[in-house]
Amino acid sequence: MTERVDCIVIGAGVVGLAVARAVAQTGREVVVVEKADAIGTETSSRHSEVIHAGIYYPPGSLKARFCVEGKKAMYAFCDEHGVAYNNCGKIIVATDVEQMPELERLKKTAAANGVPDLEWMTPEQVTEMEPAVYCVGALWSPSTGILDSHSYMLALQGDAEEAGAMFAFMTPVTGGQVLNDGIRLECGGDAPMSLSADLVINSAGLWAQSISSTISGIPEETIPPTYYCKGNYYTLSGKAPFSRPIYPVPEKAGLGVHVTVDLGGQVRFGPDVEWVDEIDYDVDPGRADKFYAAVRKYYPALEDGAIQPGYSGIRPKMQSSAEAARDFLIQGPDDHGVAGLINLYGIESPGVTSSLAIADYVKKLI
Repeated sequence: MTERVDCIVIGAGVVGLAVARAVAQTGREVVVVEKADAIGTETSSRHSEVIHAGIYYPPGSLKARFCVEGKKAMYAFCDEHGVAYNNCGKIIVATDVEQMPELERLKKTAAANGVPDLEWMTPEQVTEMEPAVYCVGALWSPSTGILDSHSYMLALQGDAEEAGAMFAFMTPVTGGQVLNDGIRLECGGDAPMSLSADLVINSAGLWAQSISSTISGIPEETIPPTYYCKGNYYTLSGKAPFSRPIYPVPEKAGLGVHVTVDLGGQVRFGPDVEWVDEIDYDVDPGRADKFYAAVRKYYPALEDGAIQPGYSGIRPKMQSSAEAARDFLIQGPDDHGVAGLINLYGIESPGVTSSLAIADYVKKLI
């Protein structure tokens, strides 16, 4: 027997939670199906917990637009819901004069994205603010912050449930079919069931493409390829020498091995860039040498043995290491021809910062 509901959201990561909240608040009946036993267990809980300003992304891209809109919405949401955050700002440093043109480019890109508040800093100004940091020049981003991402996700879940959304954990989507009157999903777990809905929103993160490929009726050519780009983090022992995020100039596929300081004062370095073939969250202790080399460019006082493997996350990429980065891909019926289906692909950084803006966009697509 197939149970029918109005809307199914696949995935209870941060974006799925924001989308479920937005749709439920319009009065629709929403069921969220999640293969794990809790919210946000993968990409959404394995990142830097940074509220991004909107500096790095190509002007006009969804990443740029949603990051800037989402940042403003996130600060307001955190204030309204009592979610802990710190609008501490961040410093982007050049450690070589040859990197200074890249900082100039970032400043222009940020302004084009609606982030006109970046300011130049001299090495002396950086030293005054962060004595442990070495640089030849830097940019100050005052609208960057850090947050308690788990509390943020709990608040999203609470709003969604208050609006009537229901959550089915340990309920993986194993297949499905596009029907004349909606979409049917087959769900596994301890209590397998069939669910059909007028509206299905695929926000499964790392698994979004594989789920789409199991639903008969979704054109195969509209499903992008899947690549996994792992980011490892190392934690620093001892007293924190920093009080805010410190970023190097960005690198291909990532923003460089940077410093973040969580709300408890714990310093961590990362993420790096490691292309992998499968999902594996173990952190290889052997990568420490590369971390020491990267971090010492802007933190030369880092002592041997001061960092330990912390955790890792995996970026859901749609391109290989040899290809140019791709924008968020959000498909509606006009893109794939399936009524009542919205697919969210490649939702990597700045996905957390963008989550409320993505949810608003999806709501308008419906």
